[in-house]
This record gives sequence, structure tokens and C-alpha cells, in this order.
Amino acid sequence: MTTPLRKDAARNWDRIVAVARALVDQGTPLQLNDVASRAGLGVGTVYRHFATSEALLETVATPCLEALVAHGRQALSDSDPERALEGFLFRTVEAQITDASLAPVAAAATDILPRTTELKVALRSAGTALLDRARDAGAVRGDLTATDLVPLMCGIAYAVNVHSGTPADRIDTAHRYLTTLLEGLRATPHHA
Repeated sequence: MTTPLRKDAARNWDRIVAVARALVDQGTPLQLNDVASRAGLGVGTVYRHFATSEALLETVATPCLEALVAHGRQALSDSDPERALEGFLFRTVEAQITDASLAPVAAAATDILPRTTELKVALRSAGTALLDRARDAGAVRGDLTATDLVPLMCGIAYAVNVHSGTPADRIDTAHRYLTTLLEGLRATPHHA
């Protein structure tokens, strides 16, 4: 059990995370000294809360990871395995293109925070279970594995980000690319 932060410490923590979120959204690499300056705090205060910029980045990504895990768990209760998998993949690719903190945290070989590891394991588990259900139902190709999905989803997110545009345009493009990919993953294409 962790001890709750004092009110001033909690305000500082919130300020640090808000500044980090803004920097990540701008595409600016996180540097703790820069975060401290922009937050109007001493460097020591930032370092007391976050020993490394990776820990801060993981903290910024946590709400997105939590939302994806929750969606994955909810999708597992859907009685239609194909719809459940597709909904999960759409939500995942949307998160990849709308939250700049997700990709570097998801791709990191090691995690700083135990919560990050817990969330990444839960996300992989949900994705694998959804794929297994869809495969067992004959909704997707039998040779498709969970390790195939990760680079395919990353490829879509990368392609969308390279061809940027407004956030709405990027989401529309991601949906179009993912729909095309899903058609190719089906065991029997819908147009056949």
C-alpha cells in the first residue's frame, strides 16, 4: 500500500504529468530538467517524483494503456468473436495515432514501472485471447498469430502518421487501412 501524497506534492505530481503530456503531444522528447522548468518547479522536485524520463513517459501513457486493457476485457464478453477482435483492433490503432506516448512505451523492451508491465501483459493477453477466439470461430485465417498482429498494427499507425493531416483525417485513414487489412485476414473474405 502506498502512502497518499501530501496536497502540495500531489499538485506538483499533477503539474509534472500535465507538462509531460503536453510535451509528448507536441512531439518534444521528455527531459526532466525541461519538464521542471516548464512546470515552474525545482529539478529536485521532479526527480523525487520521477527518477527517469522513461518513468514519466510511462506515467503519461498509463491512462491510455488502462483504457485499452478495459476495452480488451469488455470485448472478450462480446458473443461475436470477429466483431470483438475488429473492435479491439480499431480501438488499438486509434490509440496509436492519437496518443504519442503509447508507441514508445509499448515498444520498450523493459519497463520502469511495475504498473506498466502489468498493463502491457494484460493488453497482450486480451489481444491474444480475442485473436484465438476469432481464429477458433473460423473468422480469421488459421495461420494468423498474435505476434503477426503487433507489426501489422504498428505498420498501419506508422503509415497513417507519415501521411498525417488533421486528427479526424488520420482516424479515417487508419480505419480505411485497418478495414483493408482485416479483409485480408479473414478466413473467407466477405466478397467471396
